[in-house]
Amino acid sequence: MNPGYELPLDEAAYSFGFLDEYAKREVRRTILKAICIPGYQTPYASREMPMGRGFGTGGLQVTLSLVGPGDTVKVIDQGADDSVNAVNLRKFIELTCPKVDTTEHTRDASLIQSRHRVPEMPLTEAQVLVLQVPYPDPLVVVEPSEARRKVMHGEGDYSRLLTKLYEDIVQFDEITISHRYPTRINGHYVIDPSPIPRYDVPRLHHCPALILLGAGREKKIYAVPPYTRAEPLVFDDVPFRTEDFRDAQGQRRACARCGTRDSFLDELIDDDGNKLWQCSDSDYCNSQLASGQDSTREVAQ
Repeated sequence: MNPGYELPLDEAAYSFGFLDEYAKREVRRTILKAICIPGYQTPYASREMPMGRGFGTGGLQVTLSLVGPGDTVKVIDQGADDSVNAVNLRKFIELTCPKVDTTEHTRDASLIQSRHRVPEMPLTEAQVLVLQVPYPDPLVVVEPSEARRKVMHGEGDYSRLLTKLYEDIVQFDEITISHRYPTRINGHYVIDPSPIPRYDVPRLHHCPALILLGAGREKKIYAVPPYTRAEPLVFDDVPFRTEDFRDAQGQRRACARCGTRDSFLDELIDDDGNKLWQCSDSDYCNSQLASGQDSTREVAQ
C-alpha cells in the first residue's frame, strides 16, 4: 500500500480509529466465511473500540463493517431502545456513520444490533440481525482447552455437553439453563446463541433474516444464515421448554402496560413494592399499545 494514499471522502466518513475501511473488509470476508459454514466460529482480528470489552465491541464491529448509505440501524439492549448501552451505541453509530439513519422501529430497520434479545416482531429477508456475544463457545463449560474444543466441534462430539445437561435433569428434574442455551446449527455445529432467553431460541429456526453473532473479546464471528435449521440441544424424551410466564393459577400473565399475553415479559417492582410484568421489547409494547388505542377509537366512533 502507498503510505501517501488517502481514502476517498465517502469512505473516510465511515472509518473510526483502528476500524478503518481495510479492517472492515477483513471483517466482511470473515462474515462471508461464517455464512458459508453455518455455526462455525470464524476467527478474525478484533479491533480496539472506544468502549469496555463485553459491552458489544464484537457486534459493533460487525455492524460498522456492514452499514452504508441508505441503511437504517436499530440498537436494542434486553429488548429496550432506551437503555444506557443501546443509547450510547446508537449515538456512536450516528457520529461515525453520518449517512446511516437510526430508528427505534423494528419494521423500519435494515440492520438490528441487539444485546440479549431477538425482536418480537417477525424479521424479514431484507433485514440483518447482529447479536452481541460475550462467550461464543458452549463447550467452554466442559472443556478448558480451546485446541481440544476445536477438535470436538469438528467431530461433532458434544457428548460432554449432553452429560452436563443430563446432570441438570438428574438433580433438578429439568434443564436449568435460562439463557445461552446450546443450539445446533444445520445439524452440525453447536453454538452459544448469545445470552438470549430460551424463549428466543426457537425463533432462530428457519428465520428469514441473516443472523450474525460477534464476540469482540474472543475474536470470533459466526452466523445463522436465512432459513437454516437451529435446534436446541435436547434429549428425545425431555422436550425443550421455554418461559411461559404463568401465575399460580396457571394463567398466562399480561403486560401491565399494553395488555398483550404473547411476548417475553420482564418482572418489575412498582413504587408501592408490588410486582408487575411488562414487555421486554419496547417497540413491540408501543406498537401493541398503539393498536389497542386505535381499536378503542374505532369502537368509540
